Amino acid sequence: MKLDILVLAAHPDDAELAVAGTIVSAIAQGKKVGIVDFTRGELGTRGTPEIRLAESAAASEILGIHARENLELADGFFQNNRESQLKLIQAIRKYQPDIVLANALEDRHPDHGKGAQLAIDACFLSGLRKIETGLAPWRPKHVYHYIQDRYLKPDFVVDISAHWETKEAAIRAFKSQFFDPNSSEPASYISSPDFLAFIEARAQEMGHKIGVKYGEGFQTQATISMKL
Repeated sequence: MKLDILVLAAHPDDAELAVAGTIVSAIAQGKKVGIVDFTRGELGTRGTPEIRLAESAAASEILGIHARENLELADGFFQNNRESQLKLIQAIRKYQPDIVLANALEDRHPDHGKGAQLAIDACFLSGLRKIETGLAPWRPKHVYHYIQDRYLKPDFVVDISAHWETKEAAIRAFKSQFFDPNSSEPASYISSPDFLAFIEARAQEMGHKIGVKYGEGFQTQATISMKL
């Protein structure tokens, strides 16, 4: 299946937290969108890989995406090396996206910056015909980086005001990870009710930059011509 947009995410829930509104907005415009998670999030303080997989499926249904898969790289320990690049190249060639949305160029979690560089390199290498994977070479036209925990100045912002409730529902599909007063699991950085309040505040901050209620910000390493 050829996709218009492929979201690359180091962990299950990265896409929902950072770009769920953009995903739903694109789908509402008739675009085909998919997600490739790099890891199963097995080092997360709460939940298990199996629970995260089920939560990813629930979030995918809420978002209405057209494809989702997990590369099963090692959470916390994956590297931007040949092995990881070839796995990602295979996915890029499989889905042939015109636009790739990748992790933040720098962030609190080291996997996010590593994931960003892995995406950059794999998107380029995917266009080289002498790298043989059984699928035709494909290089996305654009690679953009969503903004995650740390504030980074966006190069552009997408208006997600009409899709905030869907984004929030997709985030809350990851029940093991976020605030639940009945949970007996240990507290984590993202399990506080304040964290979800922060996510909404960040969306409001980004929206304010373009004069709307909610937005999602992106950075680029090249001249942009963003059209969802």
